[in-house]
Amino acid sequence: MASKIRFSKYQGAGNDFILIDNRDDSFNRADEVLVKNLCDRRFGIGADGLMLLQKKENYDFEMIYYNADGREGSMCGNGGRCIVAFAHDLGIITDKTDFLAVDGAHHASLSAELVNLQMIDVYEFGRDGDAYILHTGSPHYVSFVTNLKEKNVYQDGYSIRNNATYANHGINVNFIEKEENGYFLRTFERGVEDETYACGTGATAAAMAVALQMNLEGEIVIPIRVLGGQLYISFHKKGSSFTNVFLKGPAQFVFEGNF
Repeated sequence: MASKIRFSKYQGAGNDFILIDNRDDSFNRADEVLVKNLCDRRFGIGADGLMLLQKKENYDFEMIYYNADGREGSMCGNGGRCIVAFAHDLGIITDKTDFLAVDGAHHASLSAELVNLQMIDVYEFGRDGDAYILHTGSPHYVSFVTNLKEKNVYQDGYSIRNNATYANHGINVNFIEKEENGYFLRTFERGVEDETYACGTGATAAAMAVALQMNLEGEIVIPIRVLGGQLYISFHKKGSSFTNVFLKGPAQFVFEGNF
């Protein structure tokens, strides 16, 4: 009989993940079918993605991220916050950490159930019509819309993600609207191929698009509300350069088990 593997389930603003402590390399990293089956919401545990916490010299740990389709993915901001909480709960870290992800080194700090995660600096952006194209660890399309609550994000996001420009590599499609205390964001994620309750790199890209659209400069904090909760993005902006970028939001343990 195959040995059992312990997992924990965490969520960050409704973006949910399966987390495995793989410091002993017991989980086969090449098994895309297993990852896809585990993420399946009817026949598996159910998640937007799966992460392995690996040993890494000179870092507290390394984050290996898989999309729900079973393939290794690009950076996931909410996943990054969840794996920091997981490392804390395992006793690997206390209130601060430096870890390695697919897009490089990340620093993060924890207080209560909030994790403030450093994201990569961004020095350029593109345009596609009125939309902004930004790479915040993953590629993002950000479009300002009205009446977002009623929008068919699956249908509209799917058609943009699969159009001639993006079909090959895929892109995450974000729709954003101003509201009283900040902005409301909804995201269609590639890899999940559906709308998710939150997207950390998407919220980061959306906040940058706001700063570009409004010609904001200097130290900026932008509250972004997503379907699964509240996120805060902070950065220093000078022209089209974004440095000292942080994504702050909840990261909570849900349950654990064996498979």
